[in-house]
Amino acid sequence: MYLECRCCDISKRKWDELMKGAKKCNYKRLVKLIKENLPDLYEKLALDYPNPYADMCKQTKTHYILVSSMIEHFIRK
Repeated sequence: MYLECRCCDISKRKWDELMKGAKKCNYKRLVKLIKENLPDLYEKLALDYPNPYADMCKQTKTHYILVSSMIEHFIRK
């Protein structure tokens, strides 16, 4: 599991590819996975505080898509 990119770092075409087939995911489960596998990212994004964008998080077959501060973080599964 690793942070592959953020929406602000990629083209619209790449974003469309990464979002293809995206479905809602469980935010609490995703945060737990990040805390366990990517503790530096967990700390940098301050995921221990409430996230008003939690309901916008998604997943695809290959990625988790964490939305924090209106930035989509594409995390490779």
